[in-house]
Amino acid sequence: MRLYATKISHISEALARALVDSSDLEVTERTEFKQDVESILREYLRMEREVTERAKDLMEARGLPYSELYRVKRQFAEDMDFGIGEESLTWISSQLLELFMRSAFVEEIYADDATLRKKMKEVLRRNMQVDEDLDREVQKQLRHLTKGTDAYEIEYQRQMESIKRKFGFE
Repeated sequence: MRLYATKISHISEALARALVDSSDLEVTERTEFKQDVESILREYLRMEREVTERAKDLMEARGLPYSELYRVKRQFAEDMDFGIGEESLTWISSQLLELFMRSAFVEEIYADDATLRKKMKEVLRRNMQVDEDLDREVQKQLRHLTKGTDAYEIEYQRQMESIKRKFGFE
């Protein structure tokens, strides 16, 4: 799961449709509500970058191989009570629930936390699983190469960068 900065406005609109249009939330100012949601998503990106940088710095200081990055990132994330990977959905939805409770633009909450959390996670999952979709697209284009070879890895990276540029993810 990965959140791309270019998808933030789309995700905030999708969350507004899922929660406001279904009458789970009543908001006074929809655009301000969406900006509040966007601020949570941007904060997630900021914290994710911070965790990654701290992990890279520690790995460099200790001389650890790059293959340890995810393990080190996960440890920093746990220390900061932050979610990465699949847990990012839970972290973001918890932050959004807190926002709804204190936002001046949320007039009334009609649904319970579990219902809101489930709807938010569905929207987030649908919009954050882009990596898996991109991977499938690249692999379709590389059927002529043998997986695991140097040629495959080089062409995979080249195709992935091309597709990300095409769809505005980089």
